[in-house]
Amino acid sequence: MTQALPFPPKKDPQKKTRTPVLPPMPRSRASLGLGVMAAQGRFGLQVCAECQAVQYPPRDACLKCLSSELNWQDVDPSGTVLAETTIRVSPEPYFRERMPWRMGSVKLAAGPVLNCHLHGEVGHGHDVRMTLKLDRAGQGVLVALPLEGSENMADDPVLRAMSCDPKRRRILISDARAPIALAMTQALLKAGASHVFLGEPEAWRAWPERAAFEALENVSLLPLDVTDVSSISKLSAEIGGKVDILINTASFSRQGGVMGNDTTFARDSFDVNTLGLMRLVQGFGPGMAARVQDGINSAAAIVNVLSIQALMPDPNFSAYGASQAAARSISQSLRAEFRGSGLRVMNVYTGPIEGDPWFQHLPPPKVTPNALARSTVAGLVDGLEEVPCGDIAKDVYARWQANALLLEREITGGGS
Repeated sequence: MTQALPFPPKKDPQKKTRTPVLPPMPRSRASLGLGVMAAQGRFGLQVCAECQAVQYPPRDACLKCLSSELNWQDVDPSGTVLAETTIRVSPEPYFRERMPWRMGSVKLAAGPVLNCHLHGEVGHGHDVRMTLKLDRAGQGVLVALPLEGSENMADDPVLRAMSCDPKRRRILISDARAPIALAMTQALLKAGASHVFLGEPEAWRAWPERAAFEALENVSLLPLDVTDVSSISKLSAEIGGKVDILINTASFSRQGGVMGNDTTFARDSFDVNTLGLMRLVQGFGPGMAARVQDGINSAAAIVNVLSIQALMPDPNFSAYGASQAAARSISQSLRAEFRGSGLRVMNVYTGPIEGDPWFQHLPPPKVTPNALARSTVAGLVDGLEEVPCGDIAKDVYARWQANALLLEREITGGGS
């Protein structure tokens, strides 16, 4: 049974923060598919289009018929542990600091035998469910989990090393006035976050929802305006060394197409949705990247809450969609820039949110703040990079993955 994660000890400022080191990174092009599946929270392997043989390890030609048509698809994750071993010595700096480390082989119900990491609650002969996780280097790795784990199974060192679980961590939410901020705060505290900081733009202006935040324990409202560099600099100087997870909820939206849209609204959309993200990351990112291996409450992730219009803009919200697409592009660049530290960058895609006044005229289905908060917390616990939330976002995301050009014609050409 997994021991509950202890509370982090008070940090000694005279001791050096551990320098981030990463697991081995080199992968073949075929093996990168494991990371693609892991980033979305899916368990999938290559399957031969000719003979349907499931492949492992990833390869360029089928092990049975030599066909080169190997497609990545979801497969049955159930299996049985054939063997296990405990590694106590490693030449790799990342694993050397974490010895002992358990590995094993699992016979998958779908056919192949997998070499994988073992959760602490599984062993030889146990039936398990396989999962793909992103390690700190951002590469997909296999982990065997118990079919029914204990209450604290997420605190296992193997899972903790591959997740961004908010438990025992301190989180900054960039905009307390966002419709999802209160639900997000409550969900994070329920998940075990030790403290939630909330940025309050225009702190001088009263707003009725503020009392709900003041009634919560371990919550602080602090002045923060994502359009003001000095505001971000001041707050990062105050709490930058404490932020373990940064969640960007700031958003500016207005209706209108390109031809009929006021460029002032377009400028404001980019200033908040795109440049606001850049300013936040420039202010808090370096400190977070330096603390990725700073004990129990190490820095873990930057979360960007995006509209699904980041993938396929709605012509009725042209400037807003363009700013969301630009913000998504920045997130992709940040993944490359933070790859060397192991800091995760997660995008949460959502359709229209219930309670957002600028989307209230749109018909259902809409995403409730509670549903979006639950999806965000679940994505952090699983260590994902891409999380669509709600029926609309999931549908558009699936269509975009299947054929982006076809999706464009469906949206702009009257398709359904």
